[in-house]
Amino acid sequence: MTSSGLPASLDLTVTRRLLWVGGAVYPLQNVARVYTFVLHPRRKEATLAFLKRSAFALLTGLGFTLFAGTANIFSRERDSLDSLTRFVWFAVAAGLLYFIVDWLRVLTAPSHFVLAVESNGQSTALVTGETGHLNRLVHQIAHAIENPDAELRVRVERLTISNPRNYYFGDAVNMYGGSNNVGMTAA
Repeated sequence: MTSSGLPASLDLTVTRRLLWVGGAVYPLQNVARVYTFVLHPRRKEATLAFLKRSAFALLTGLGFTLFAGTANIFSRERDSLDSLTRFVWFAVAAGLLYFIVDWLRVLTAPSHFVLAVESNGQSTALVTGETGHLNRLVHQIAHAIENPDAELRVRVERLTISNPRNYYFGDAVNMYGGSNNVGMTAA
């Protein structure tokens, strides 16, 4: 069992015209690509986001403190501004703690070797397992696509990722129109 209560493994089954990945069904004629790759966490992006968020929080706290200090010069009620300044710095500290935890989650996240099955639409199935087993599975699924009578049933490991935005899934290709397309974003 995984930490989310799901079974640690699932069945990947190819029948006459369907590919089953656990409870998800992909018609074999709609499978656009089957491949393996290493799913890496977005550590660089997480570090940059942490630095931006932290700088913004600290500058906000500093800006409010300067504003409150200037207002204190002209104010008779210094206690209310001091309390508000303490609250702002408490909020900044809480925000920084949240940013650090979020950043460390990505930094300590492992890379995963995965098998990806992409359909003609936007859906993608990802499973993990031993490298050699997944590479053989790519060939077996390709064989099943070419030979509709082929059948296959294997157990693969369920891939559980807490936040997919923290992982790099490969290059993004956006093609609109028919000539001179340069819509590929590579990392």
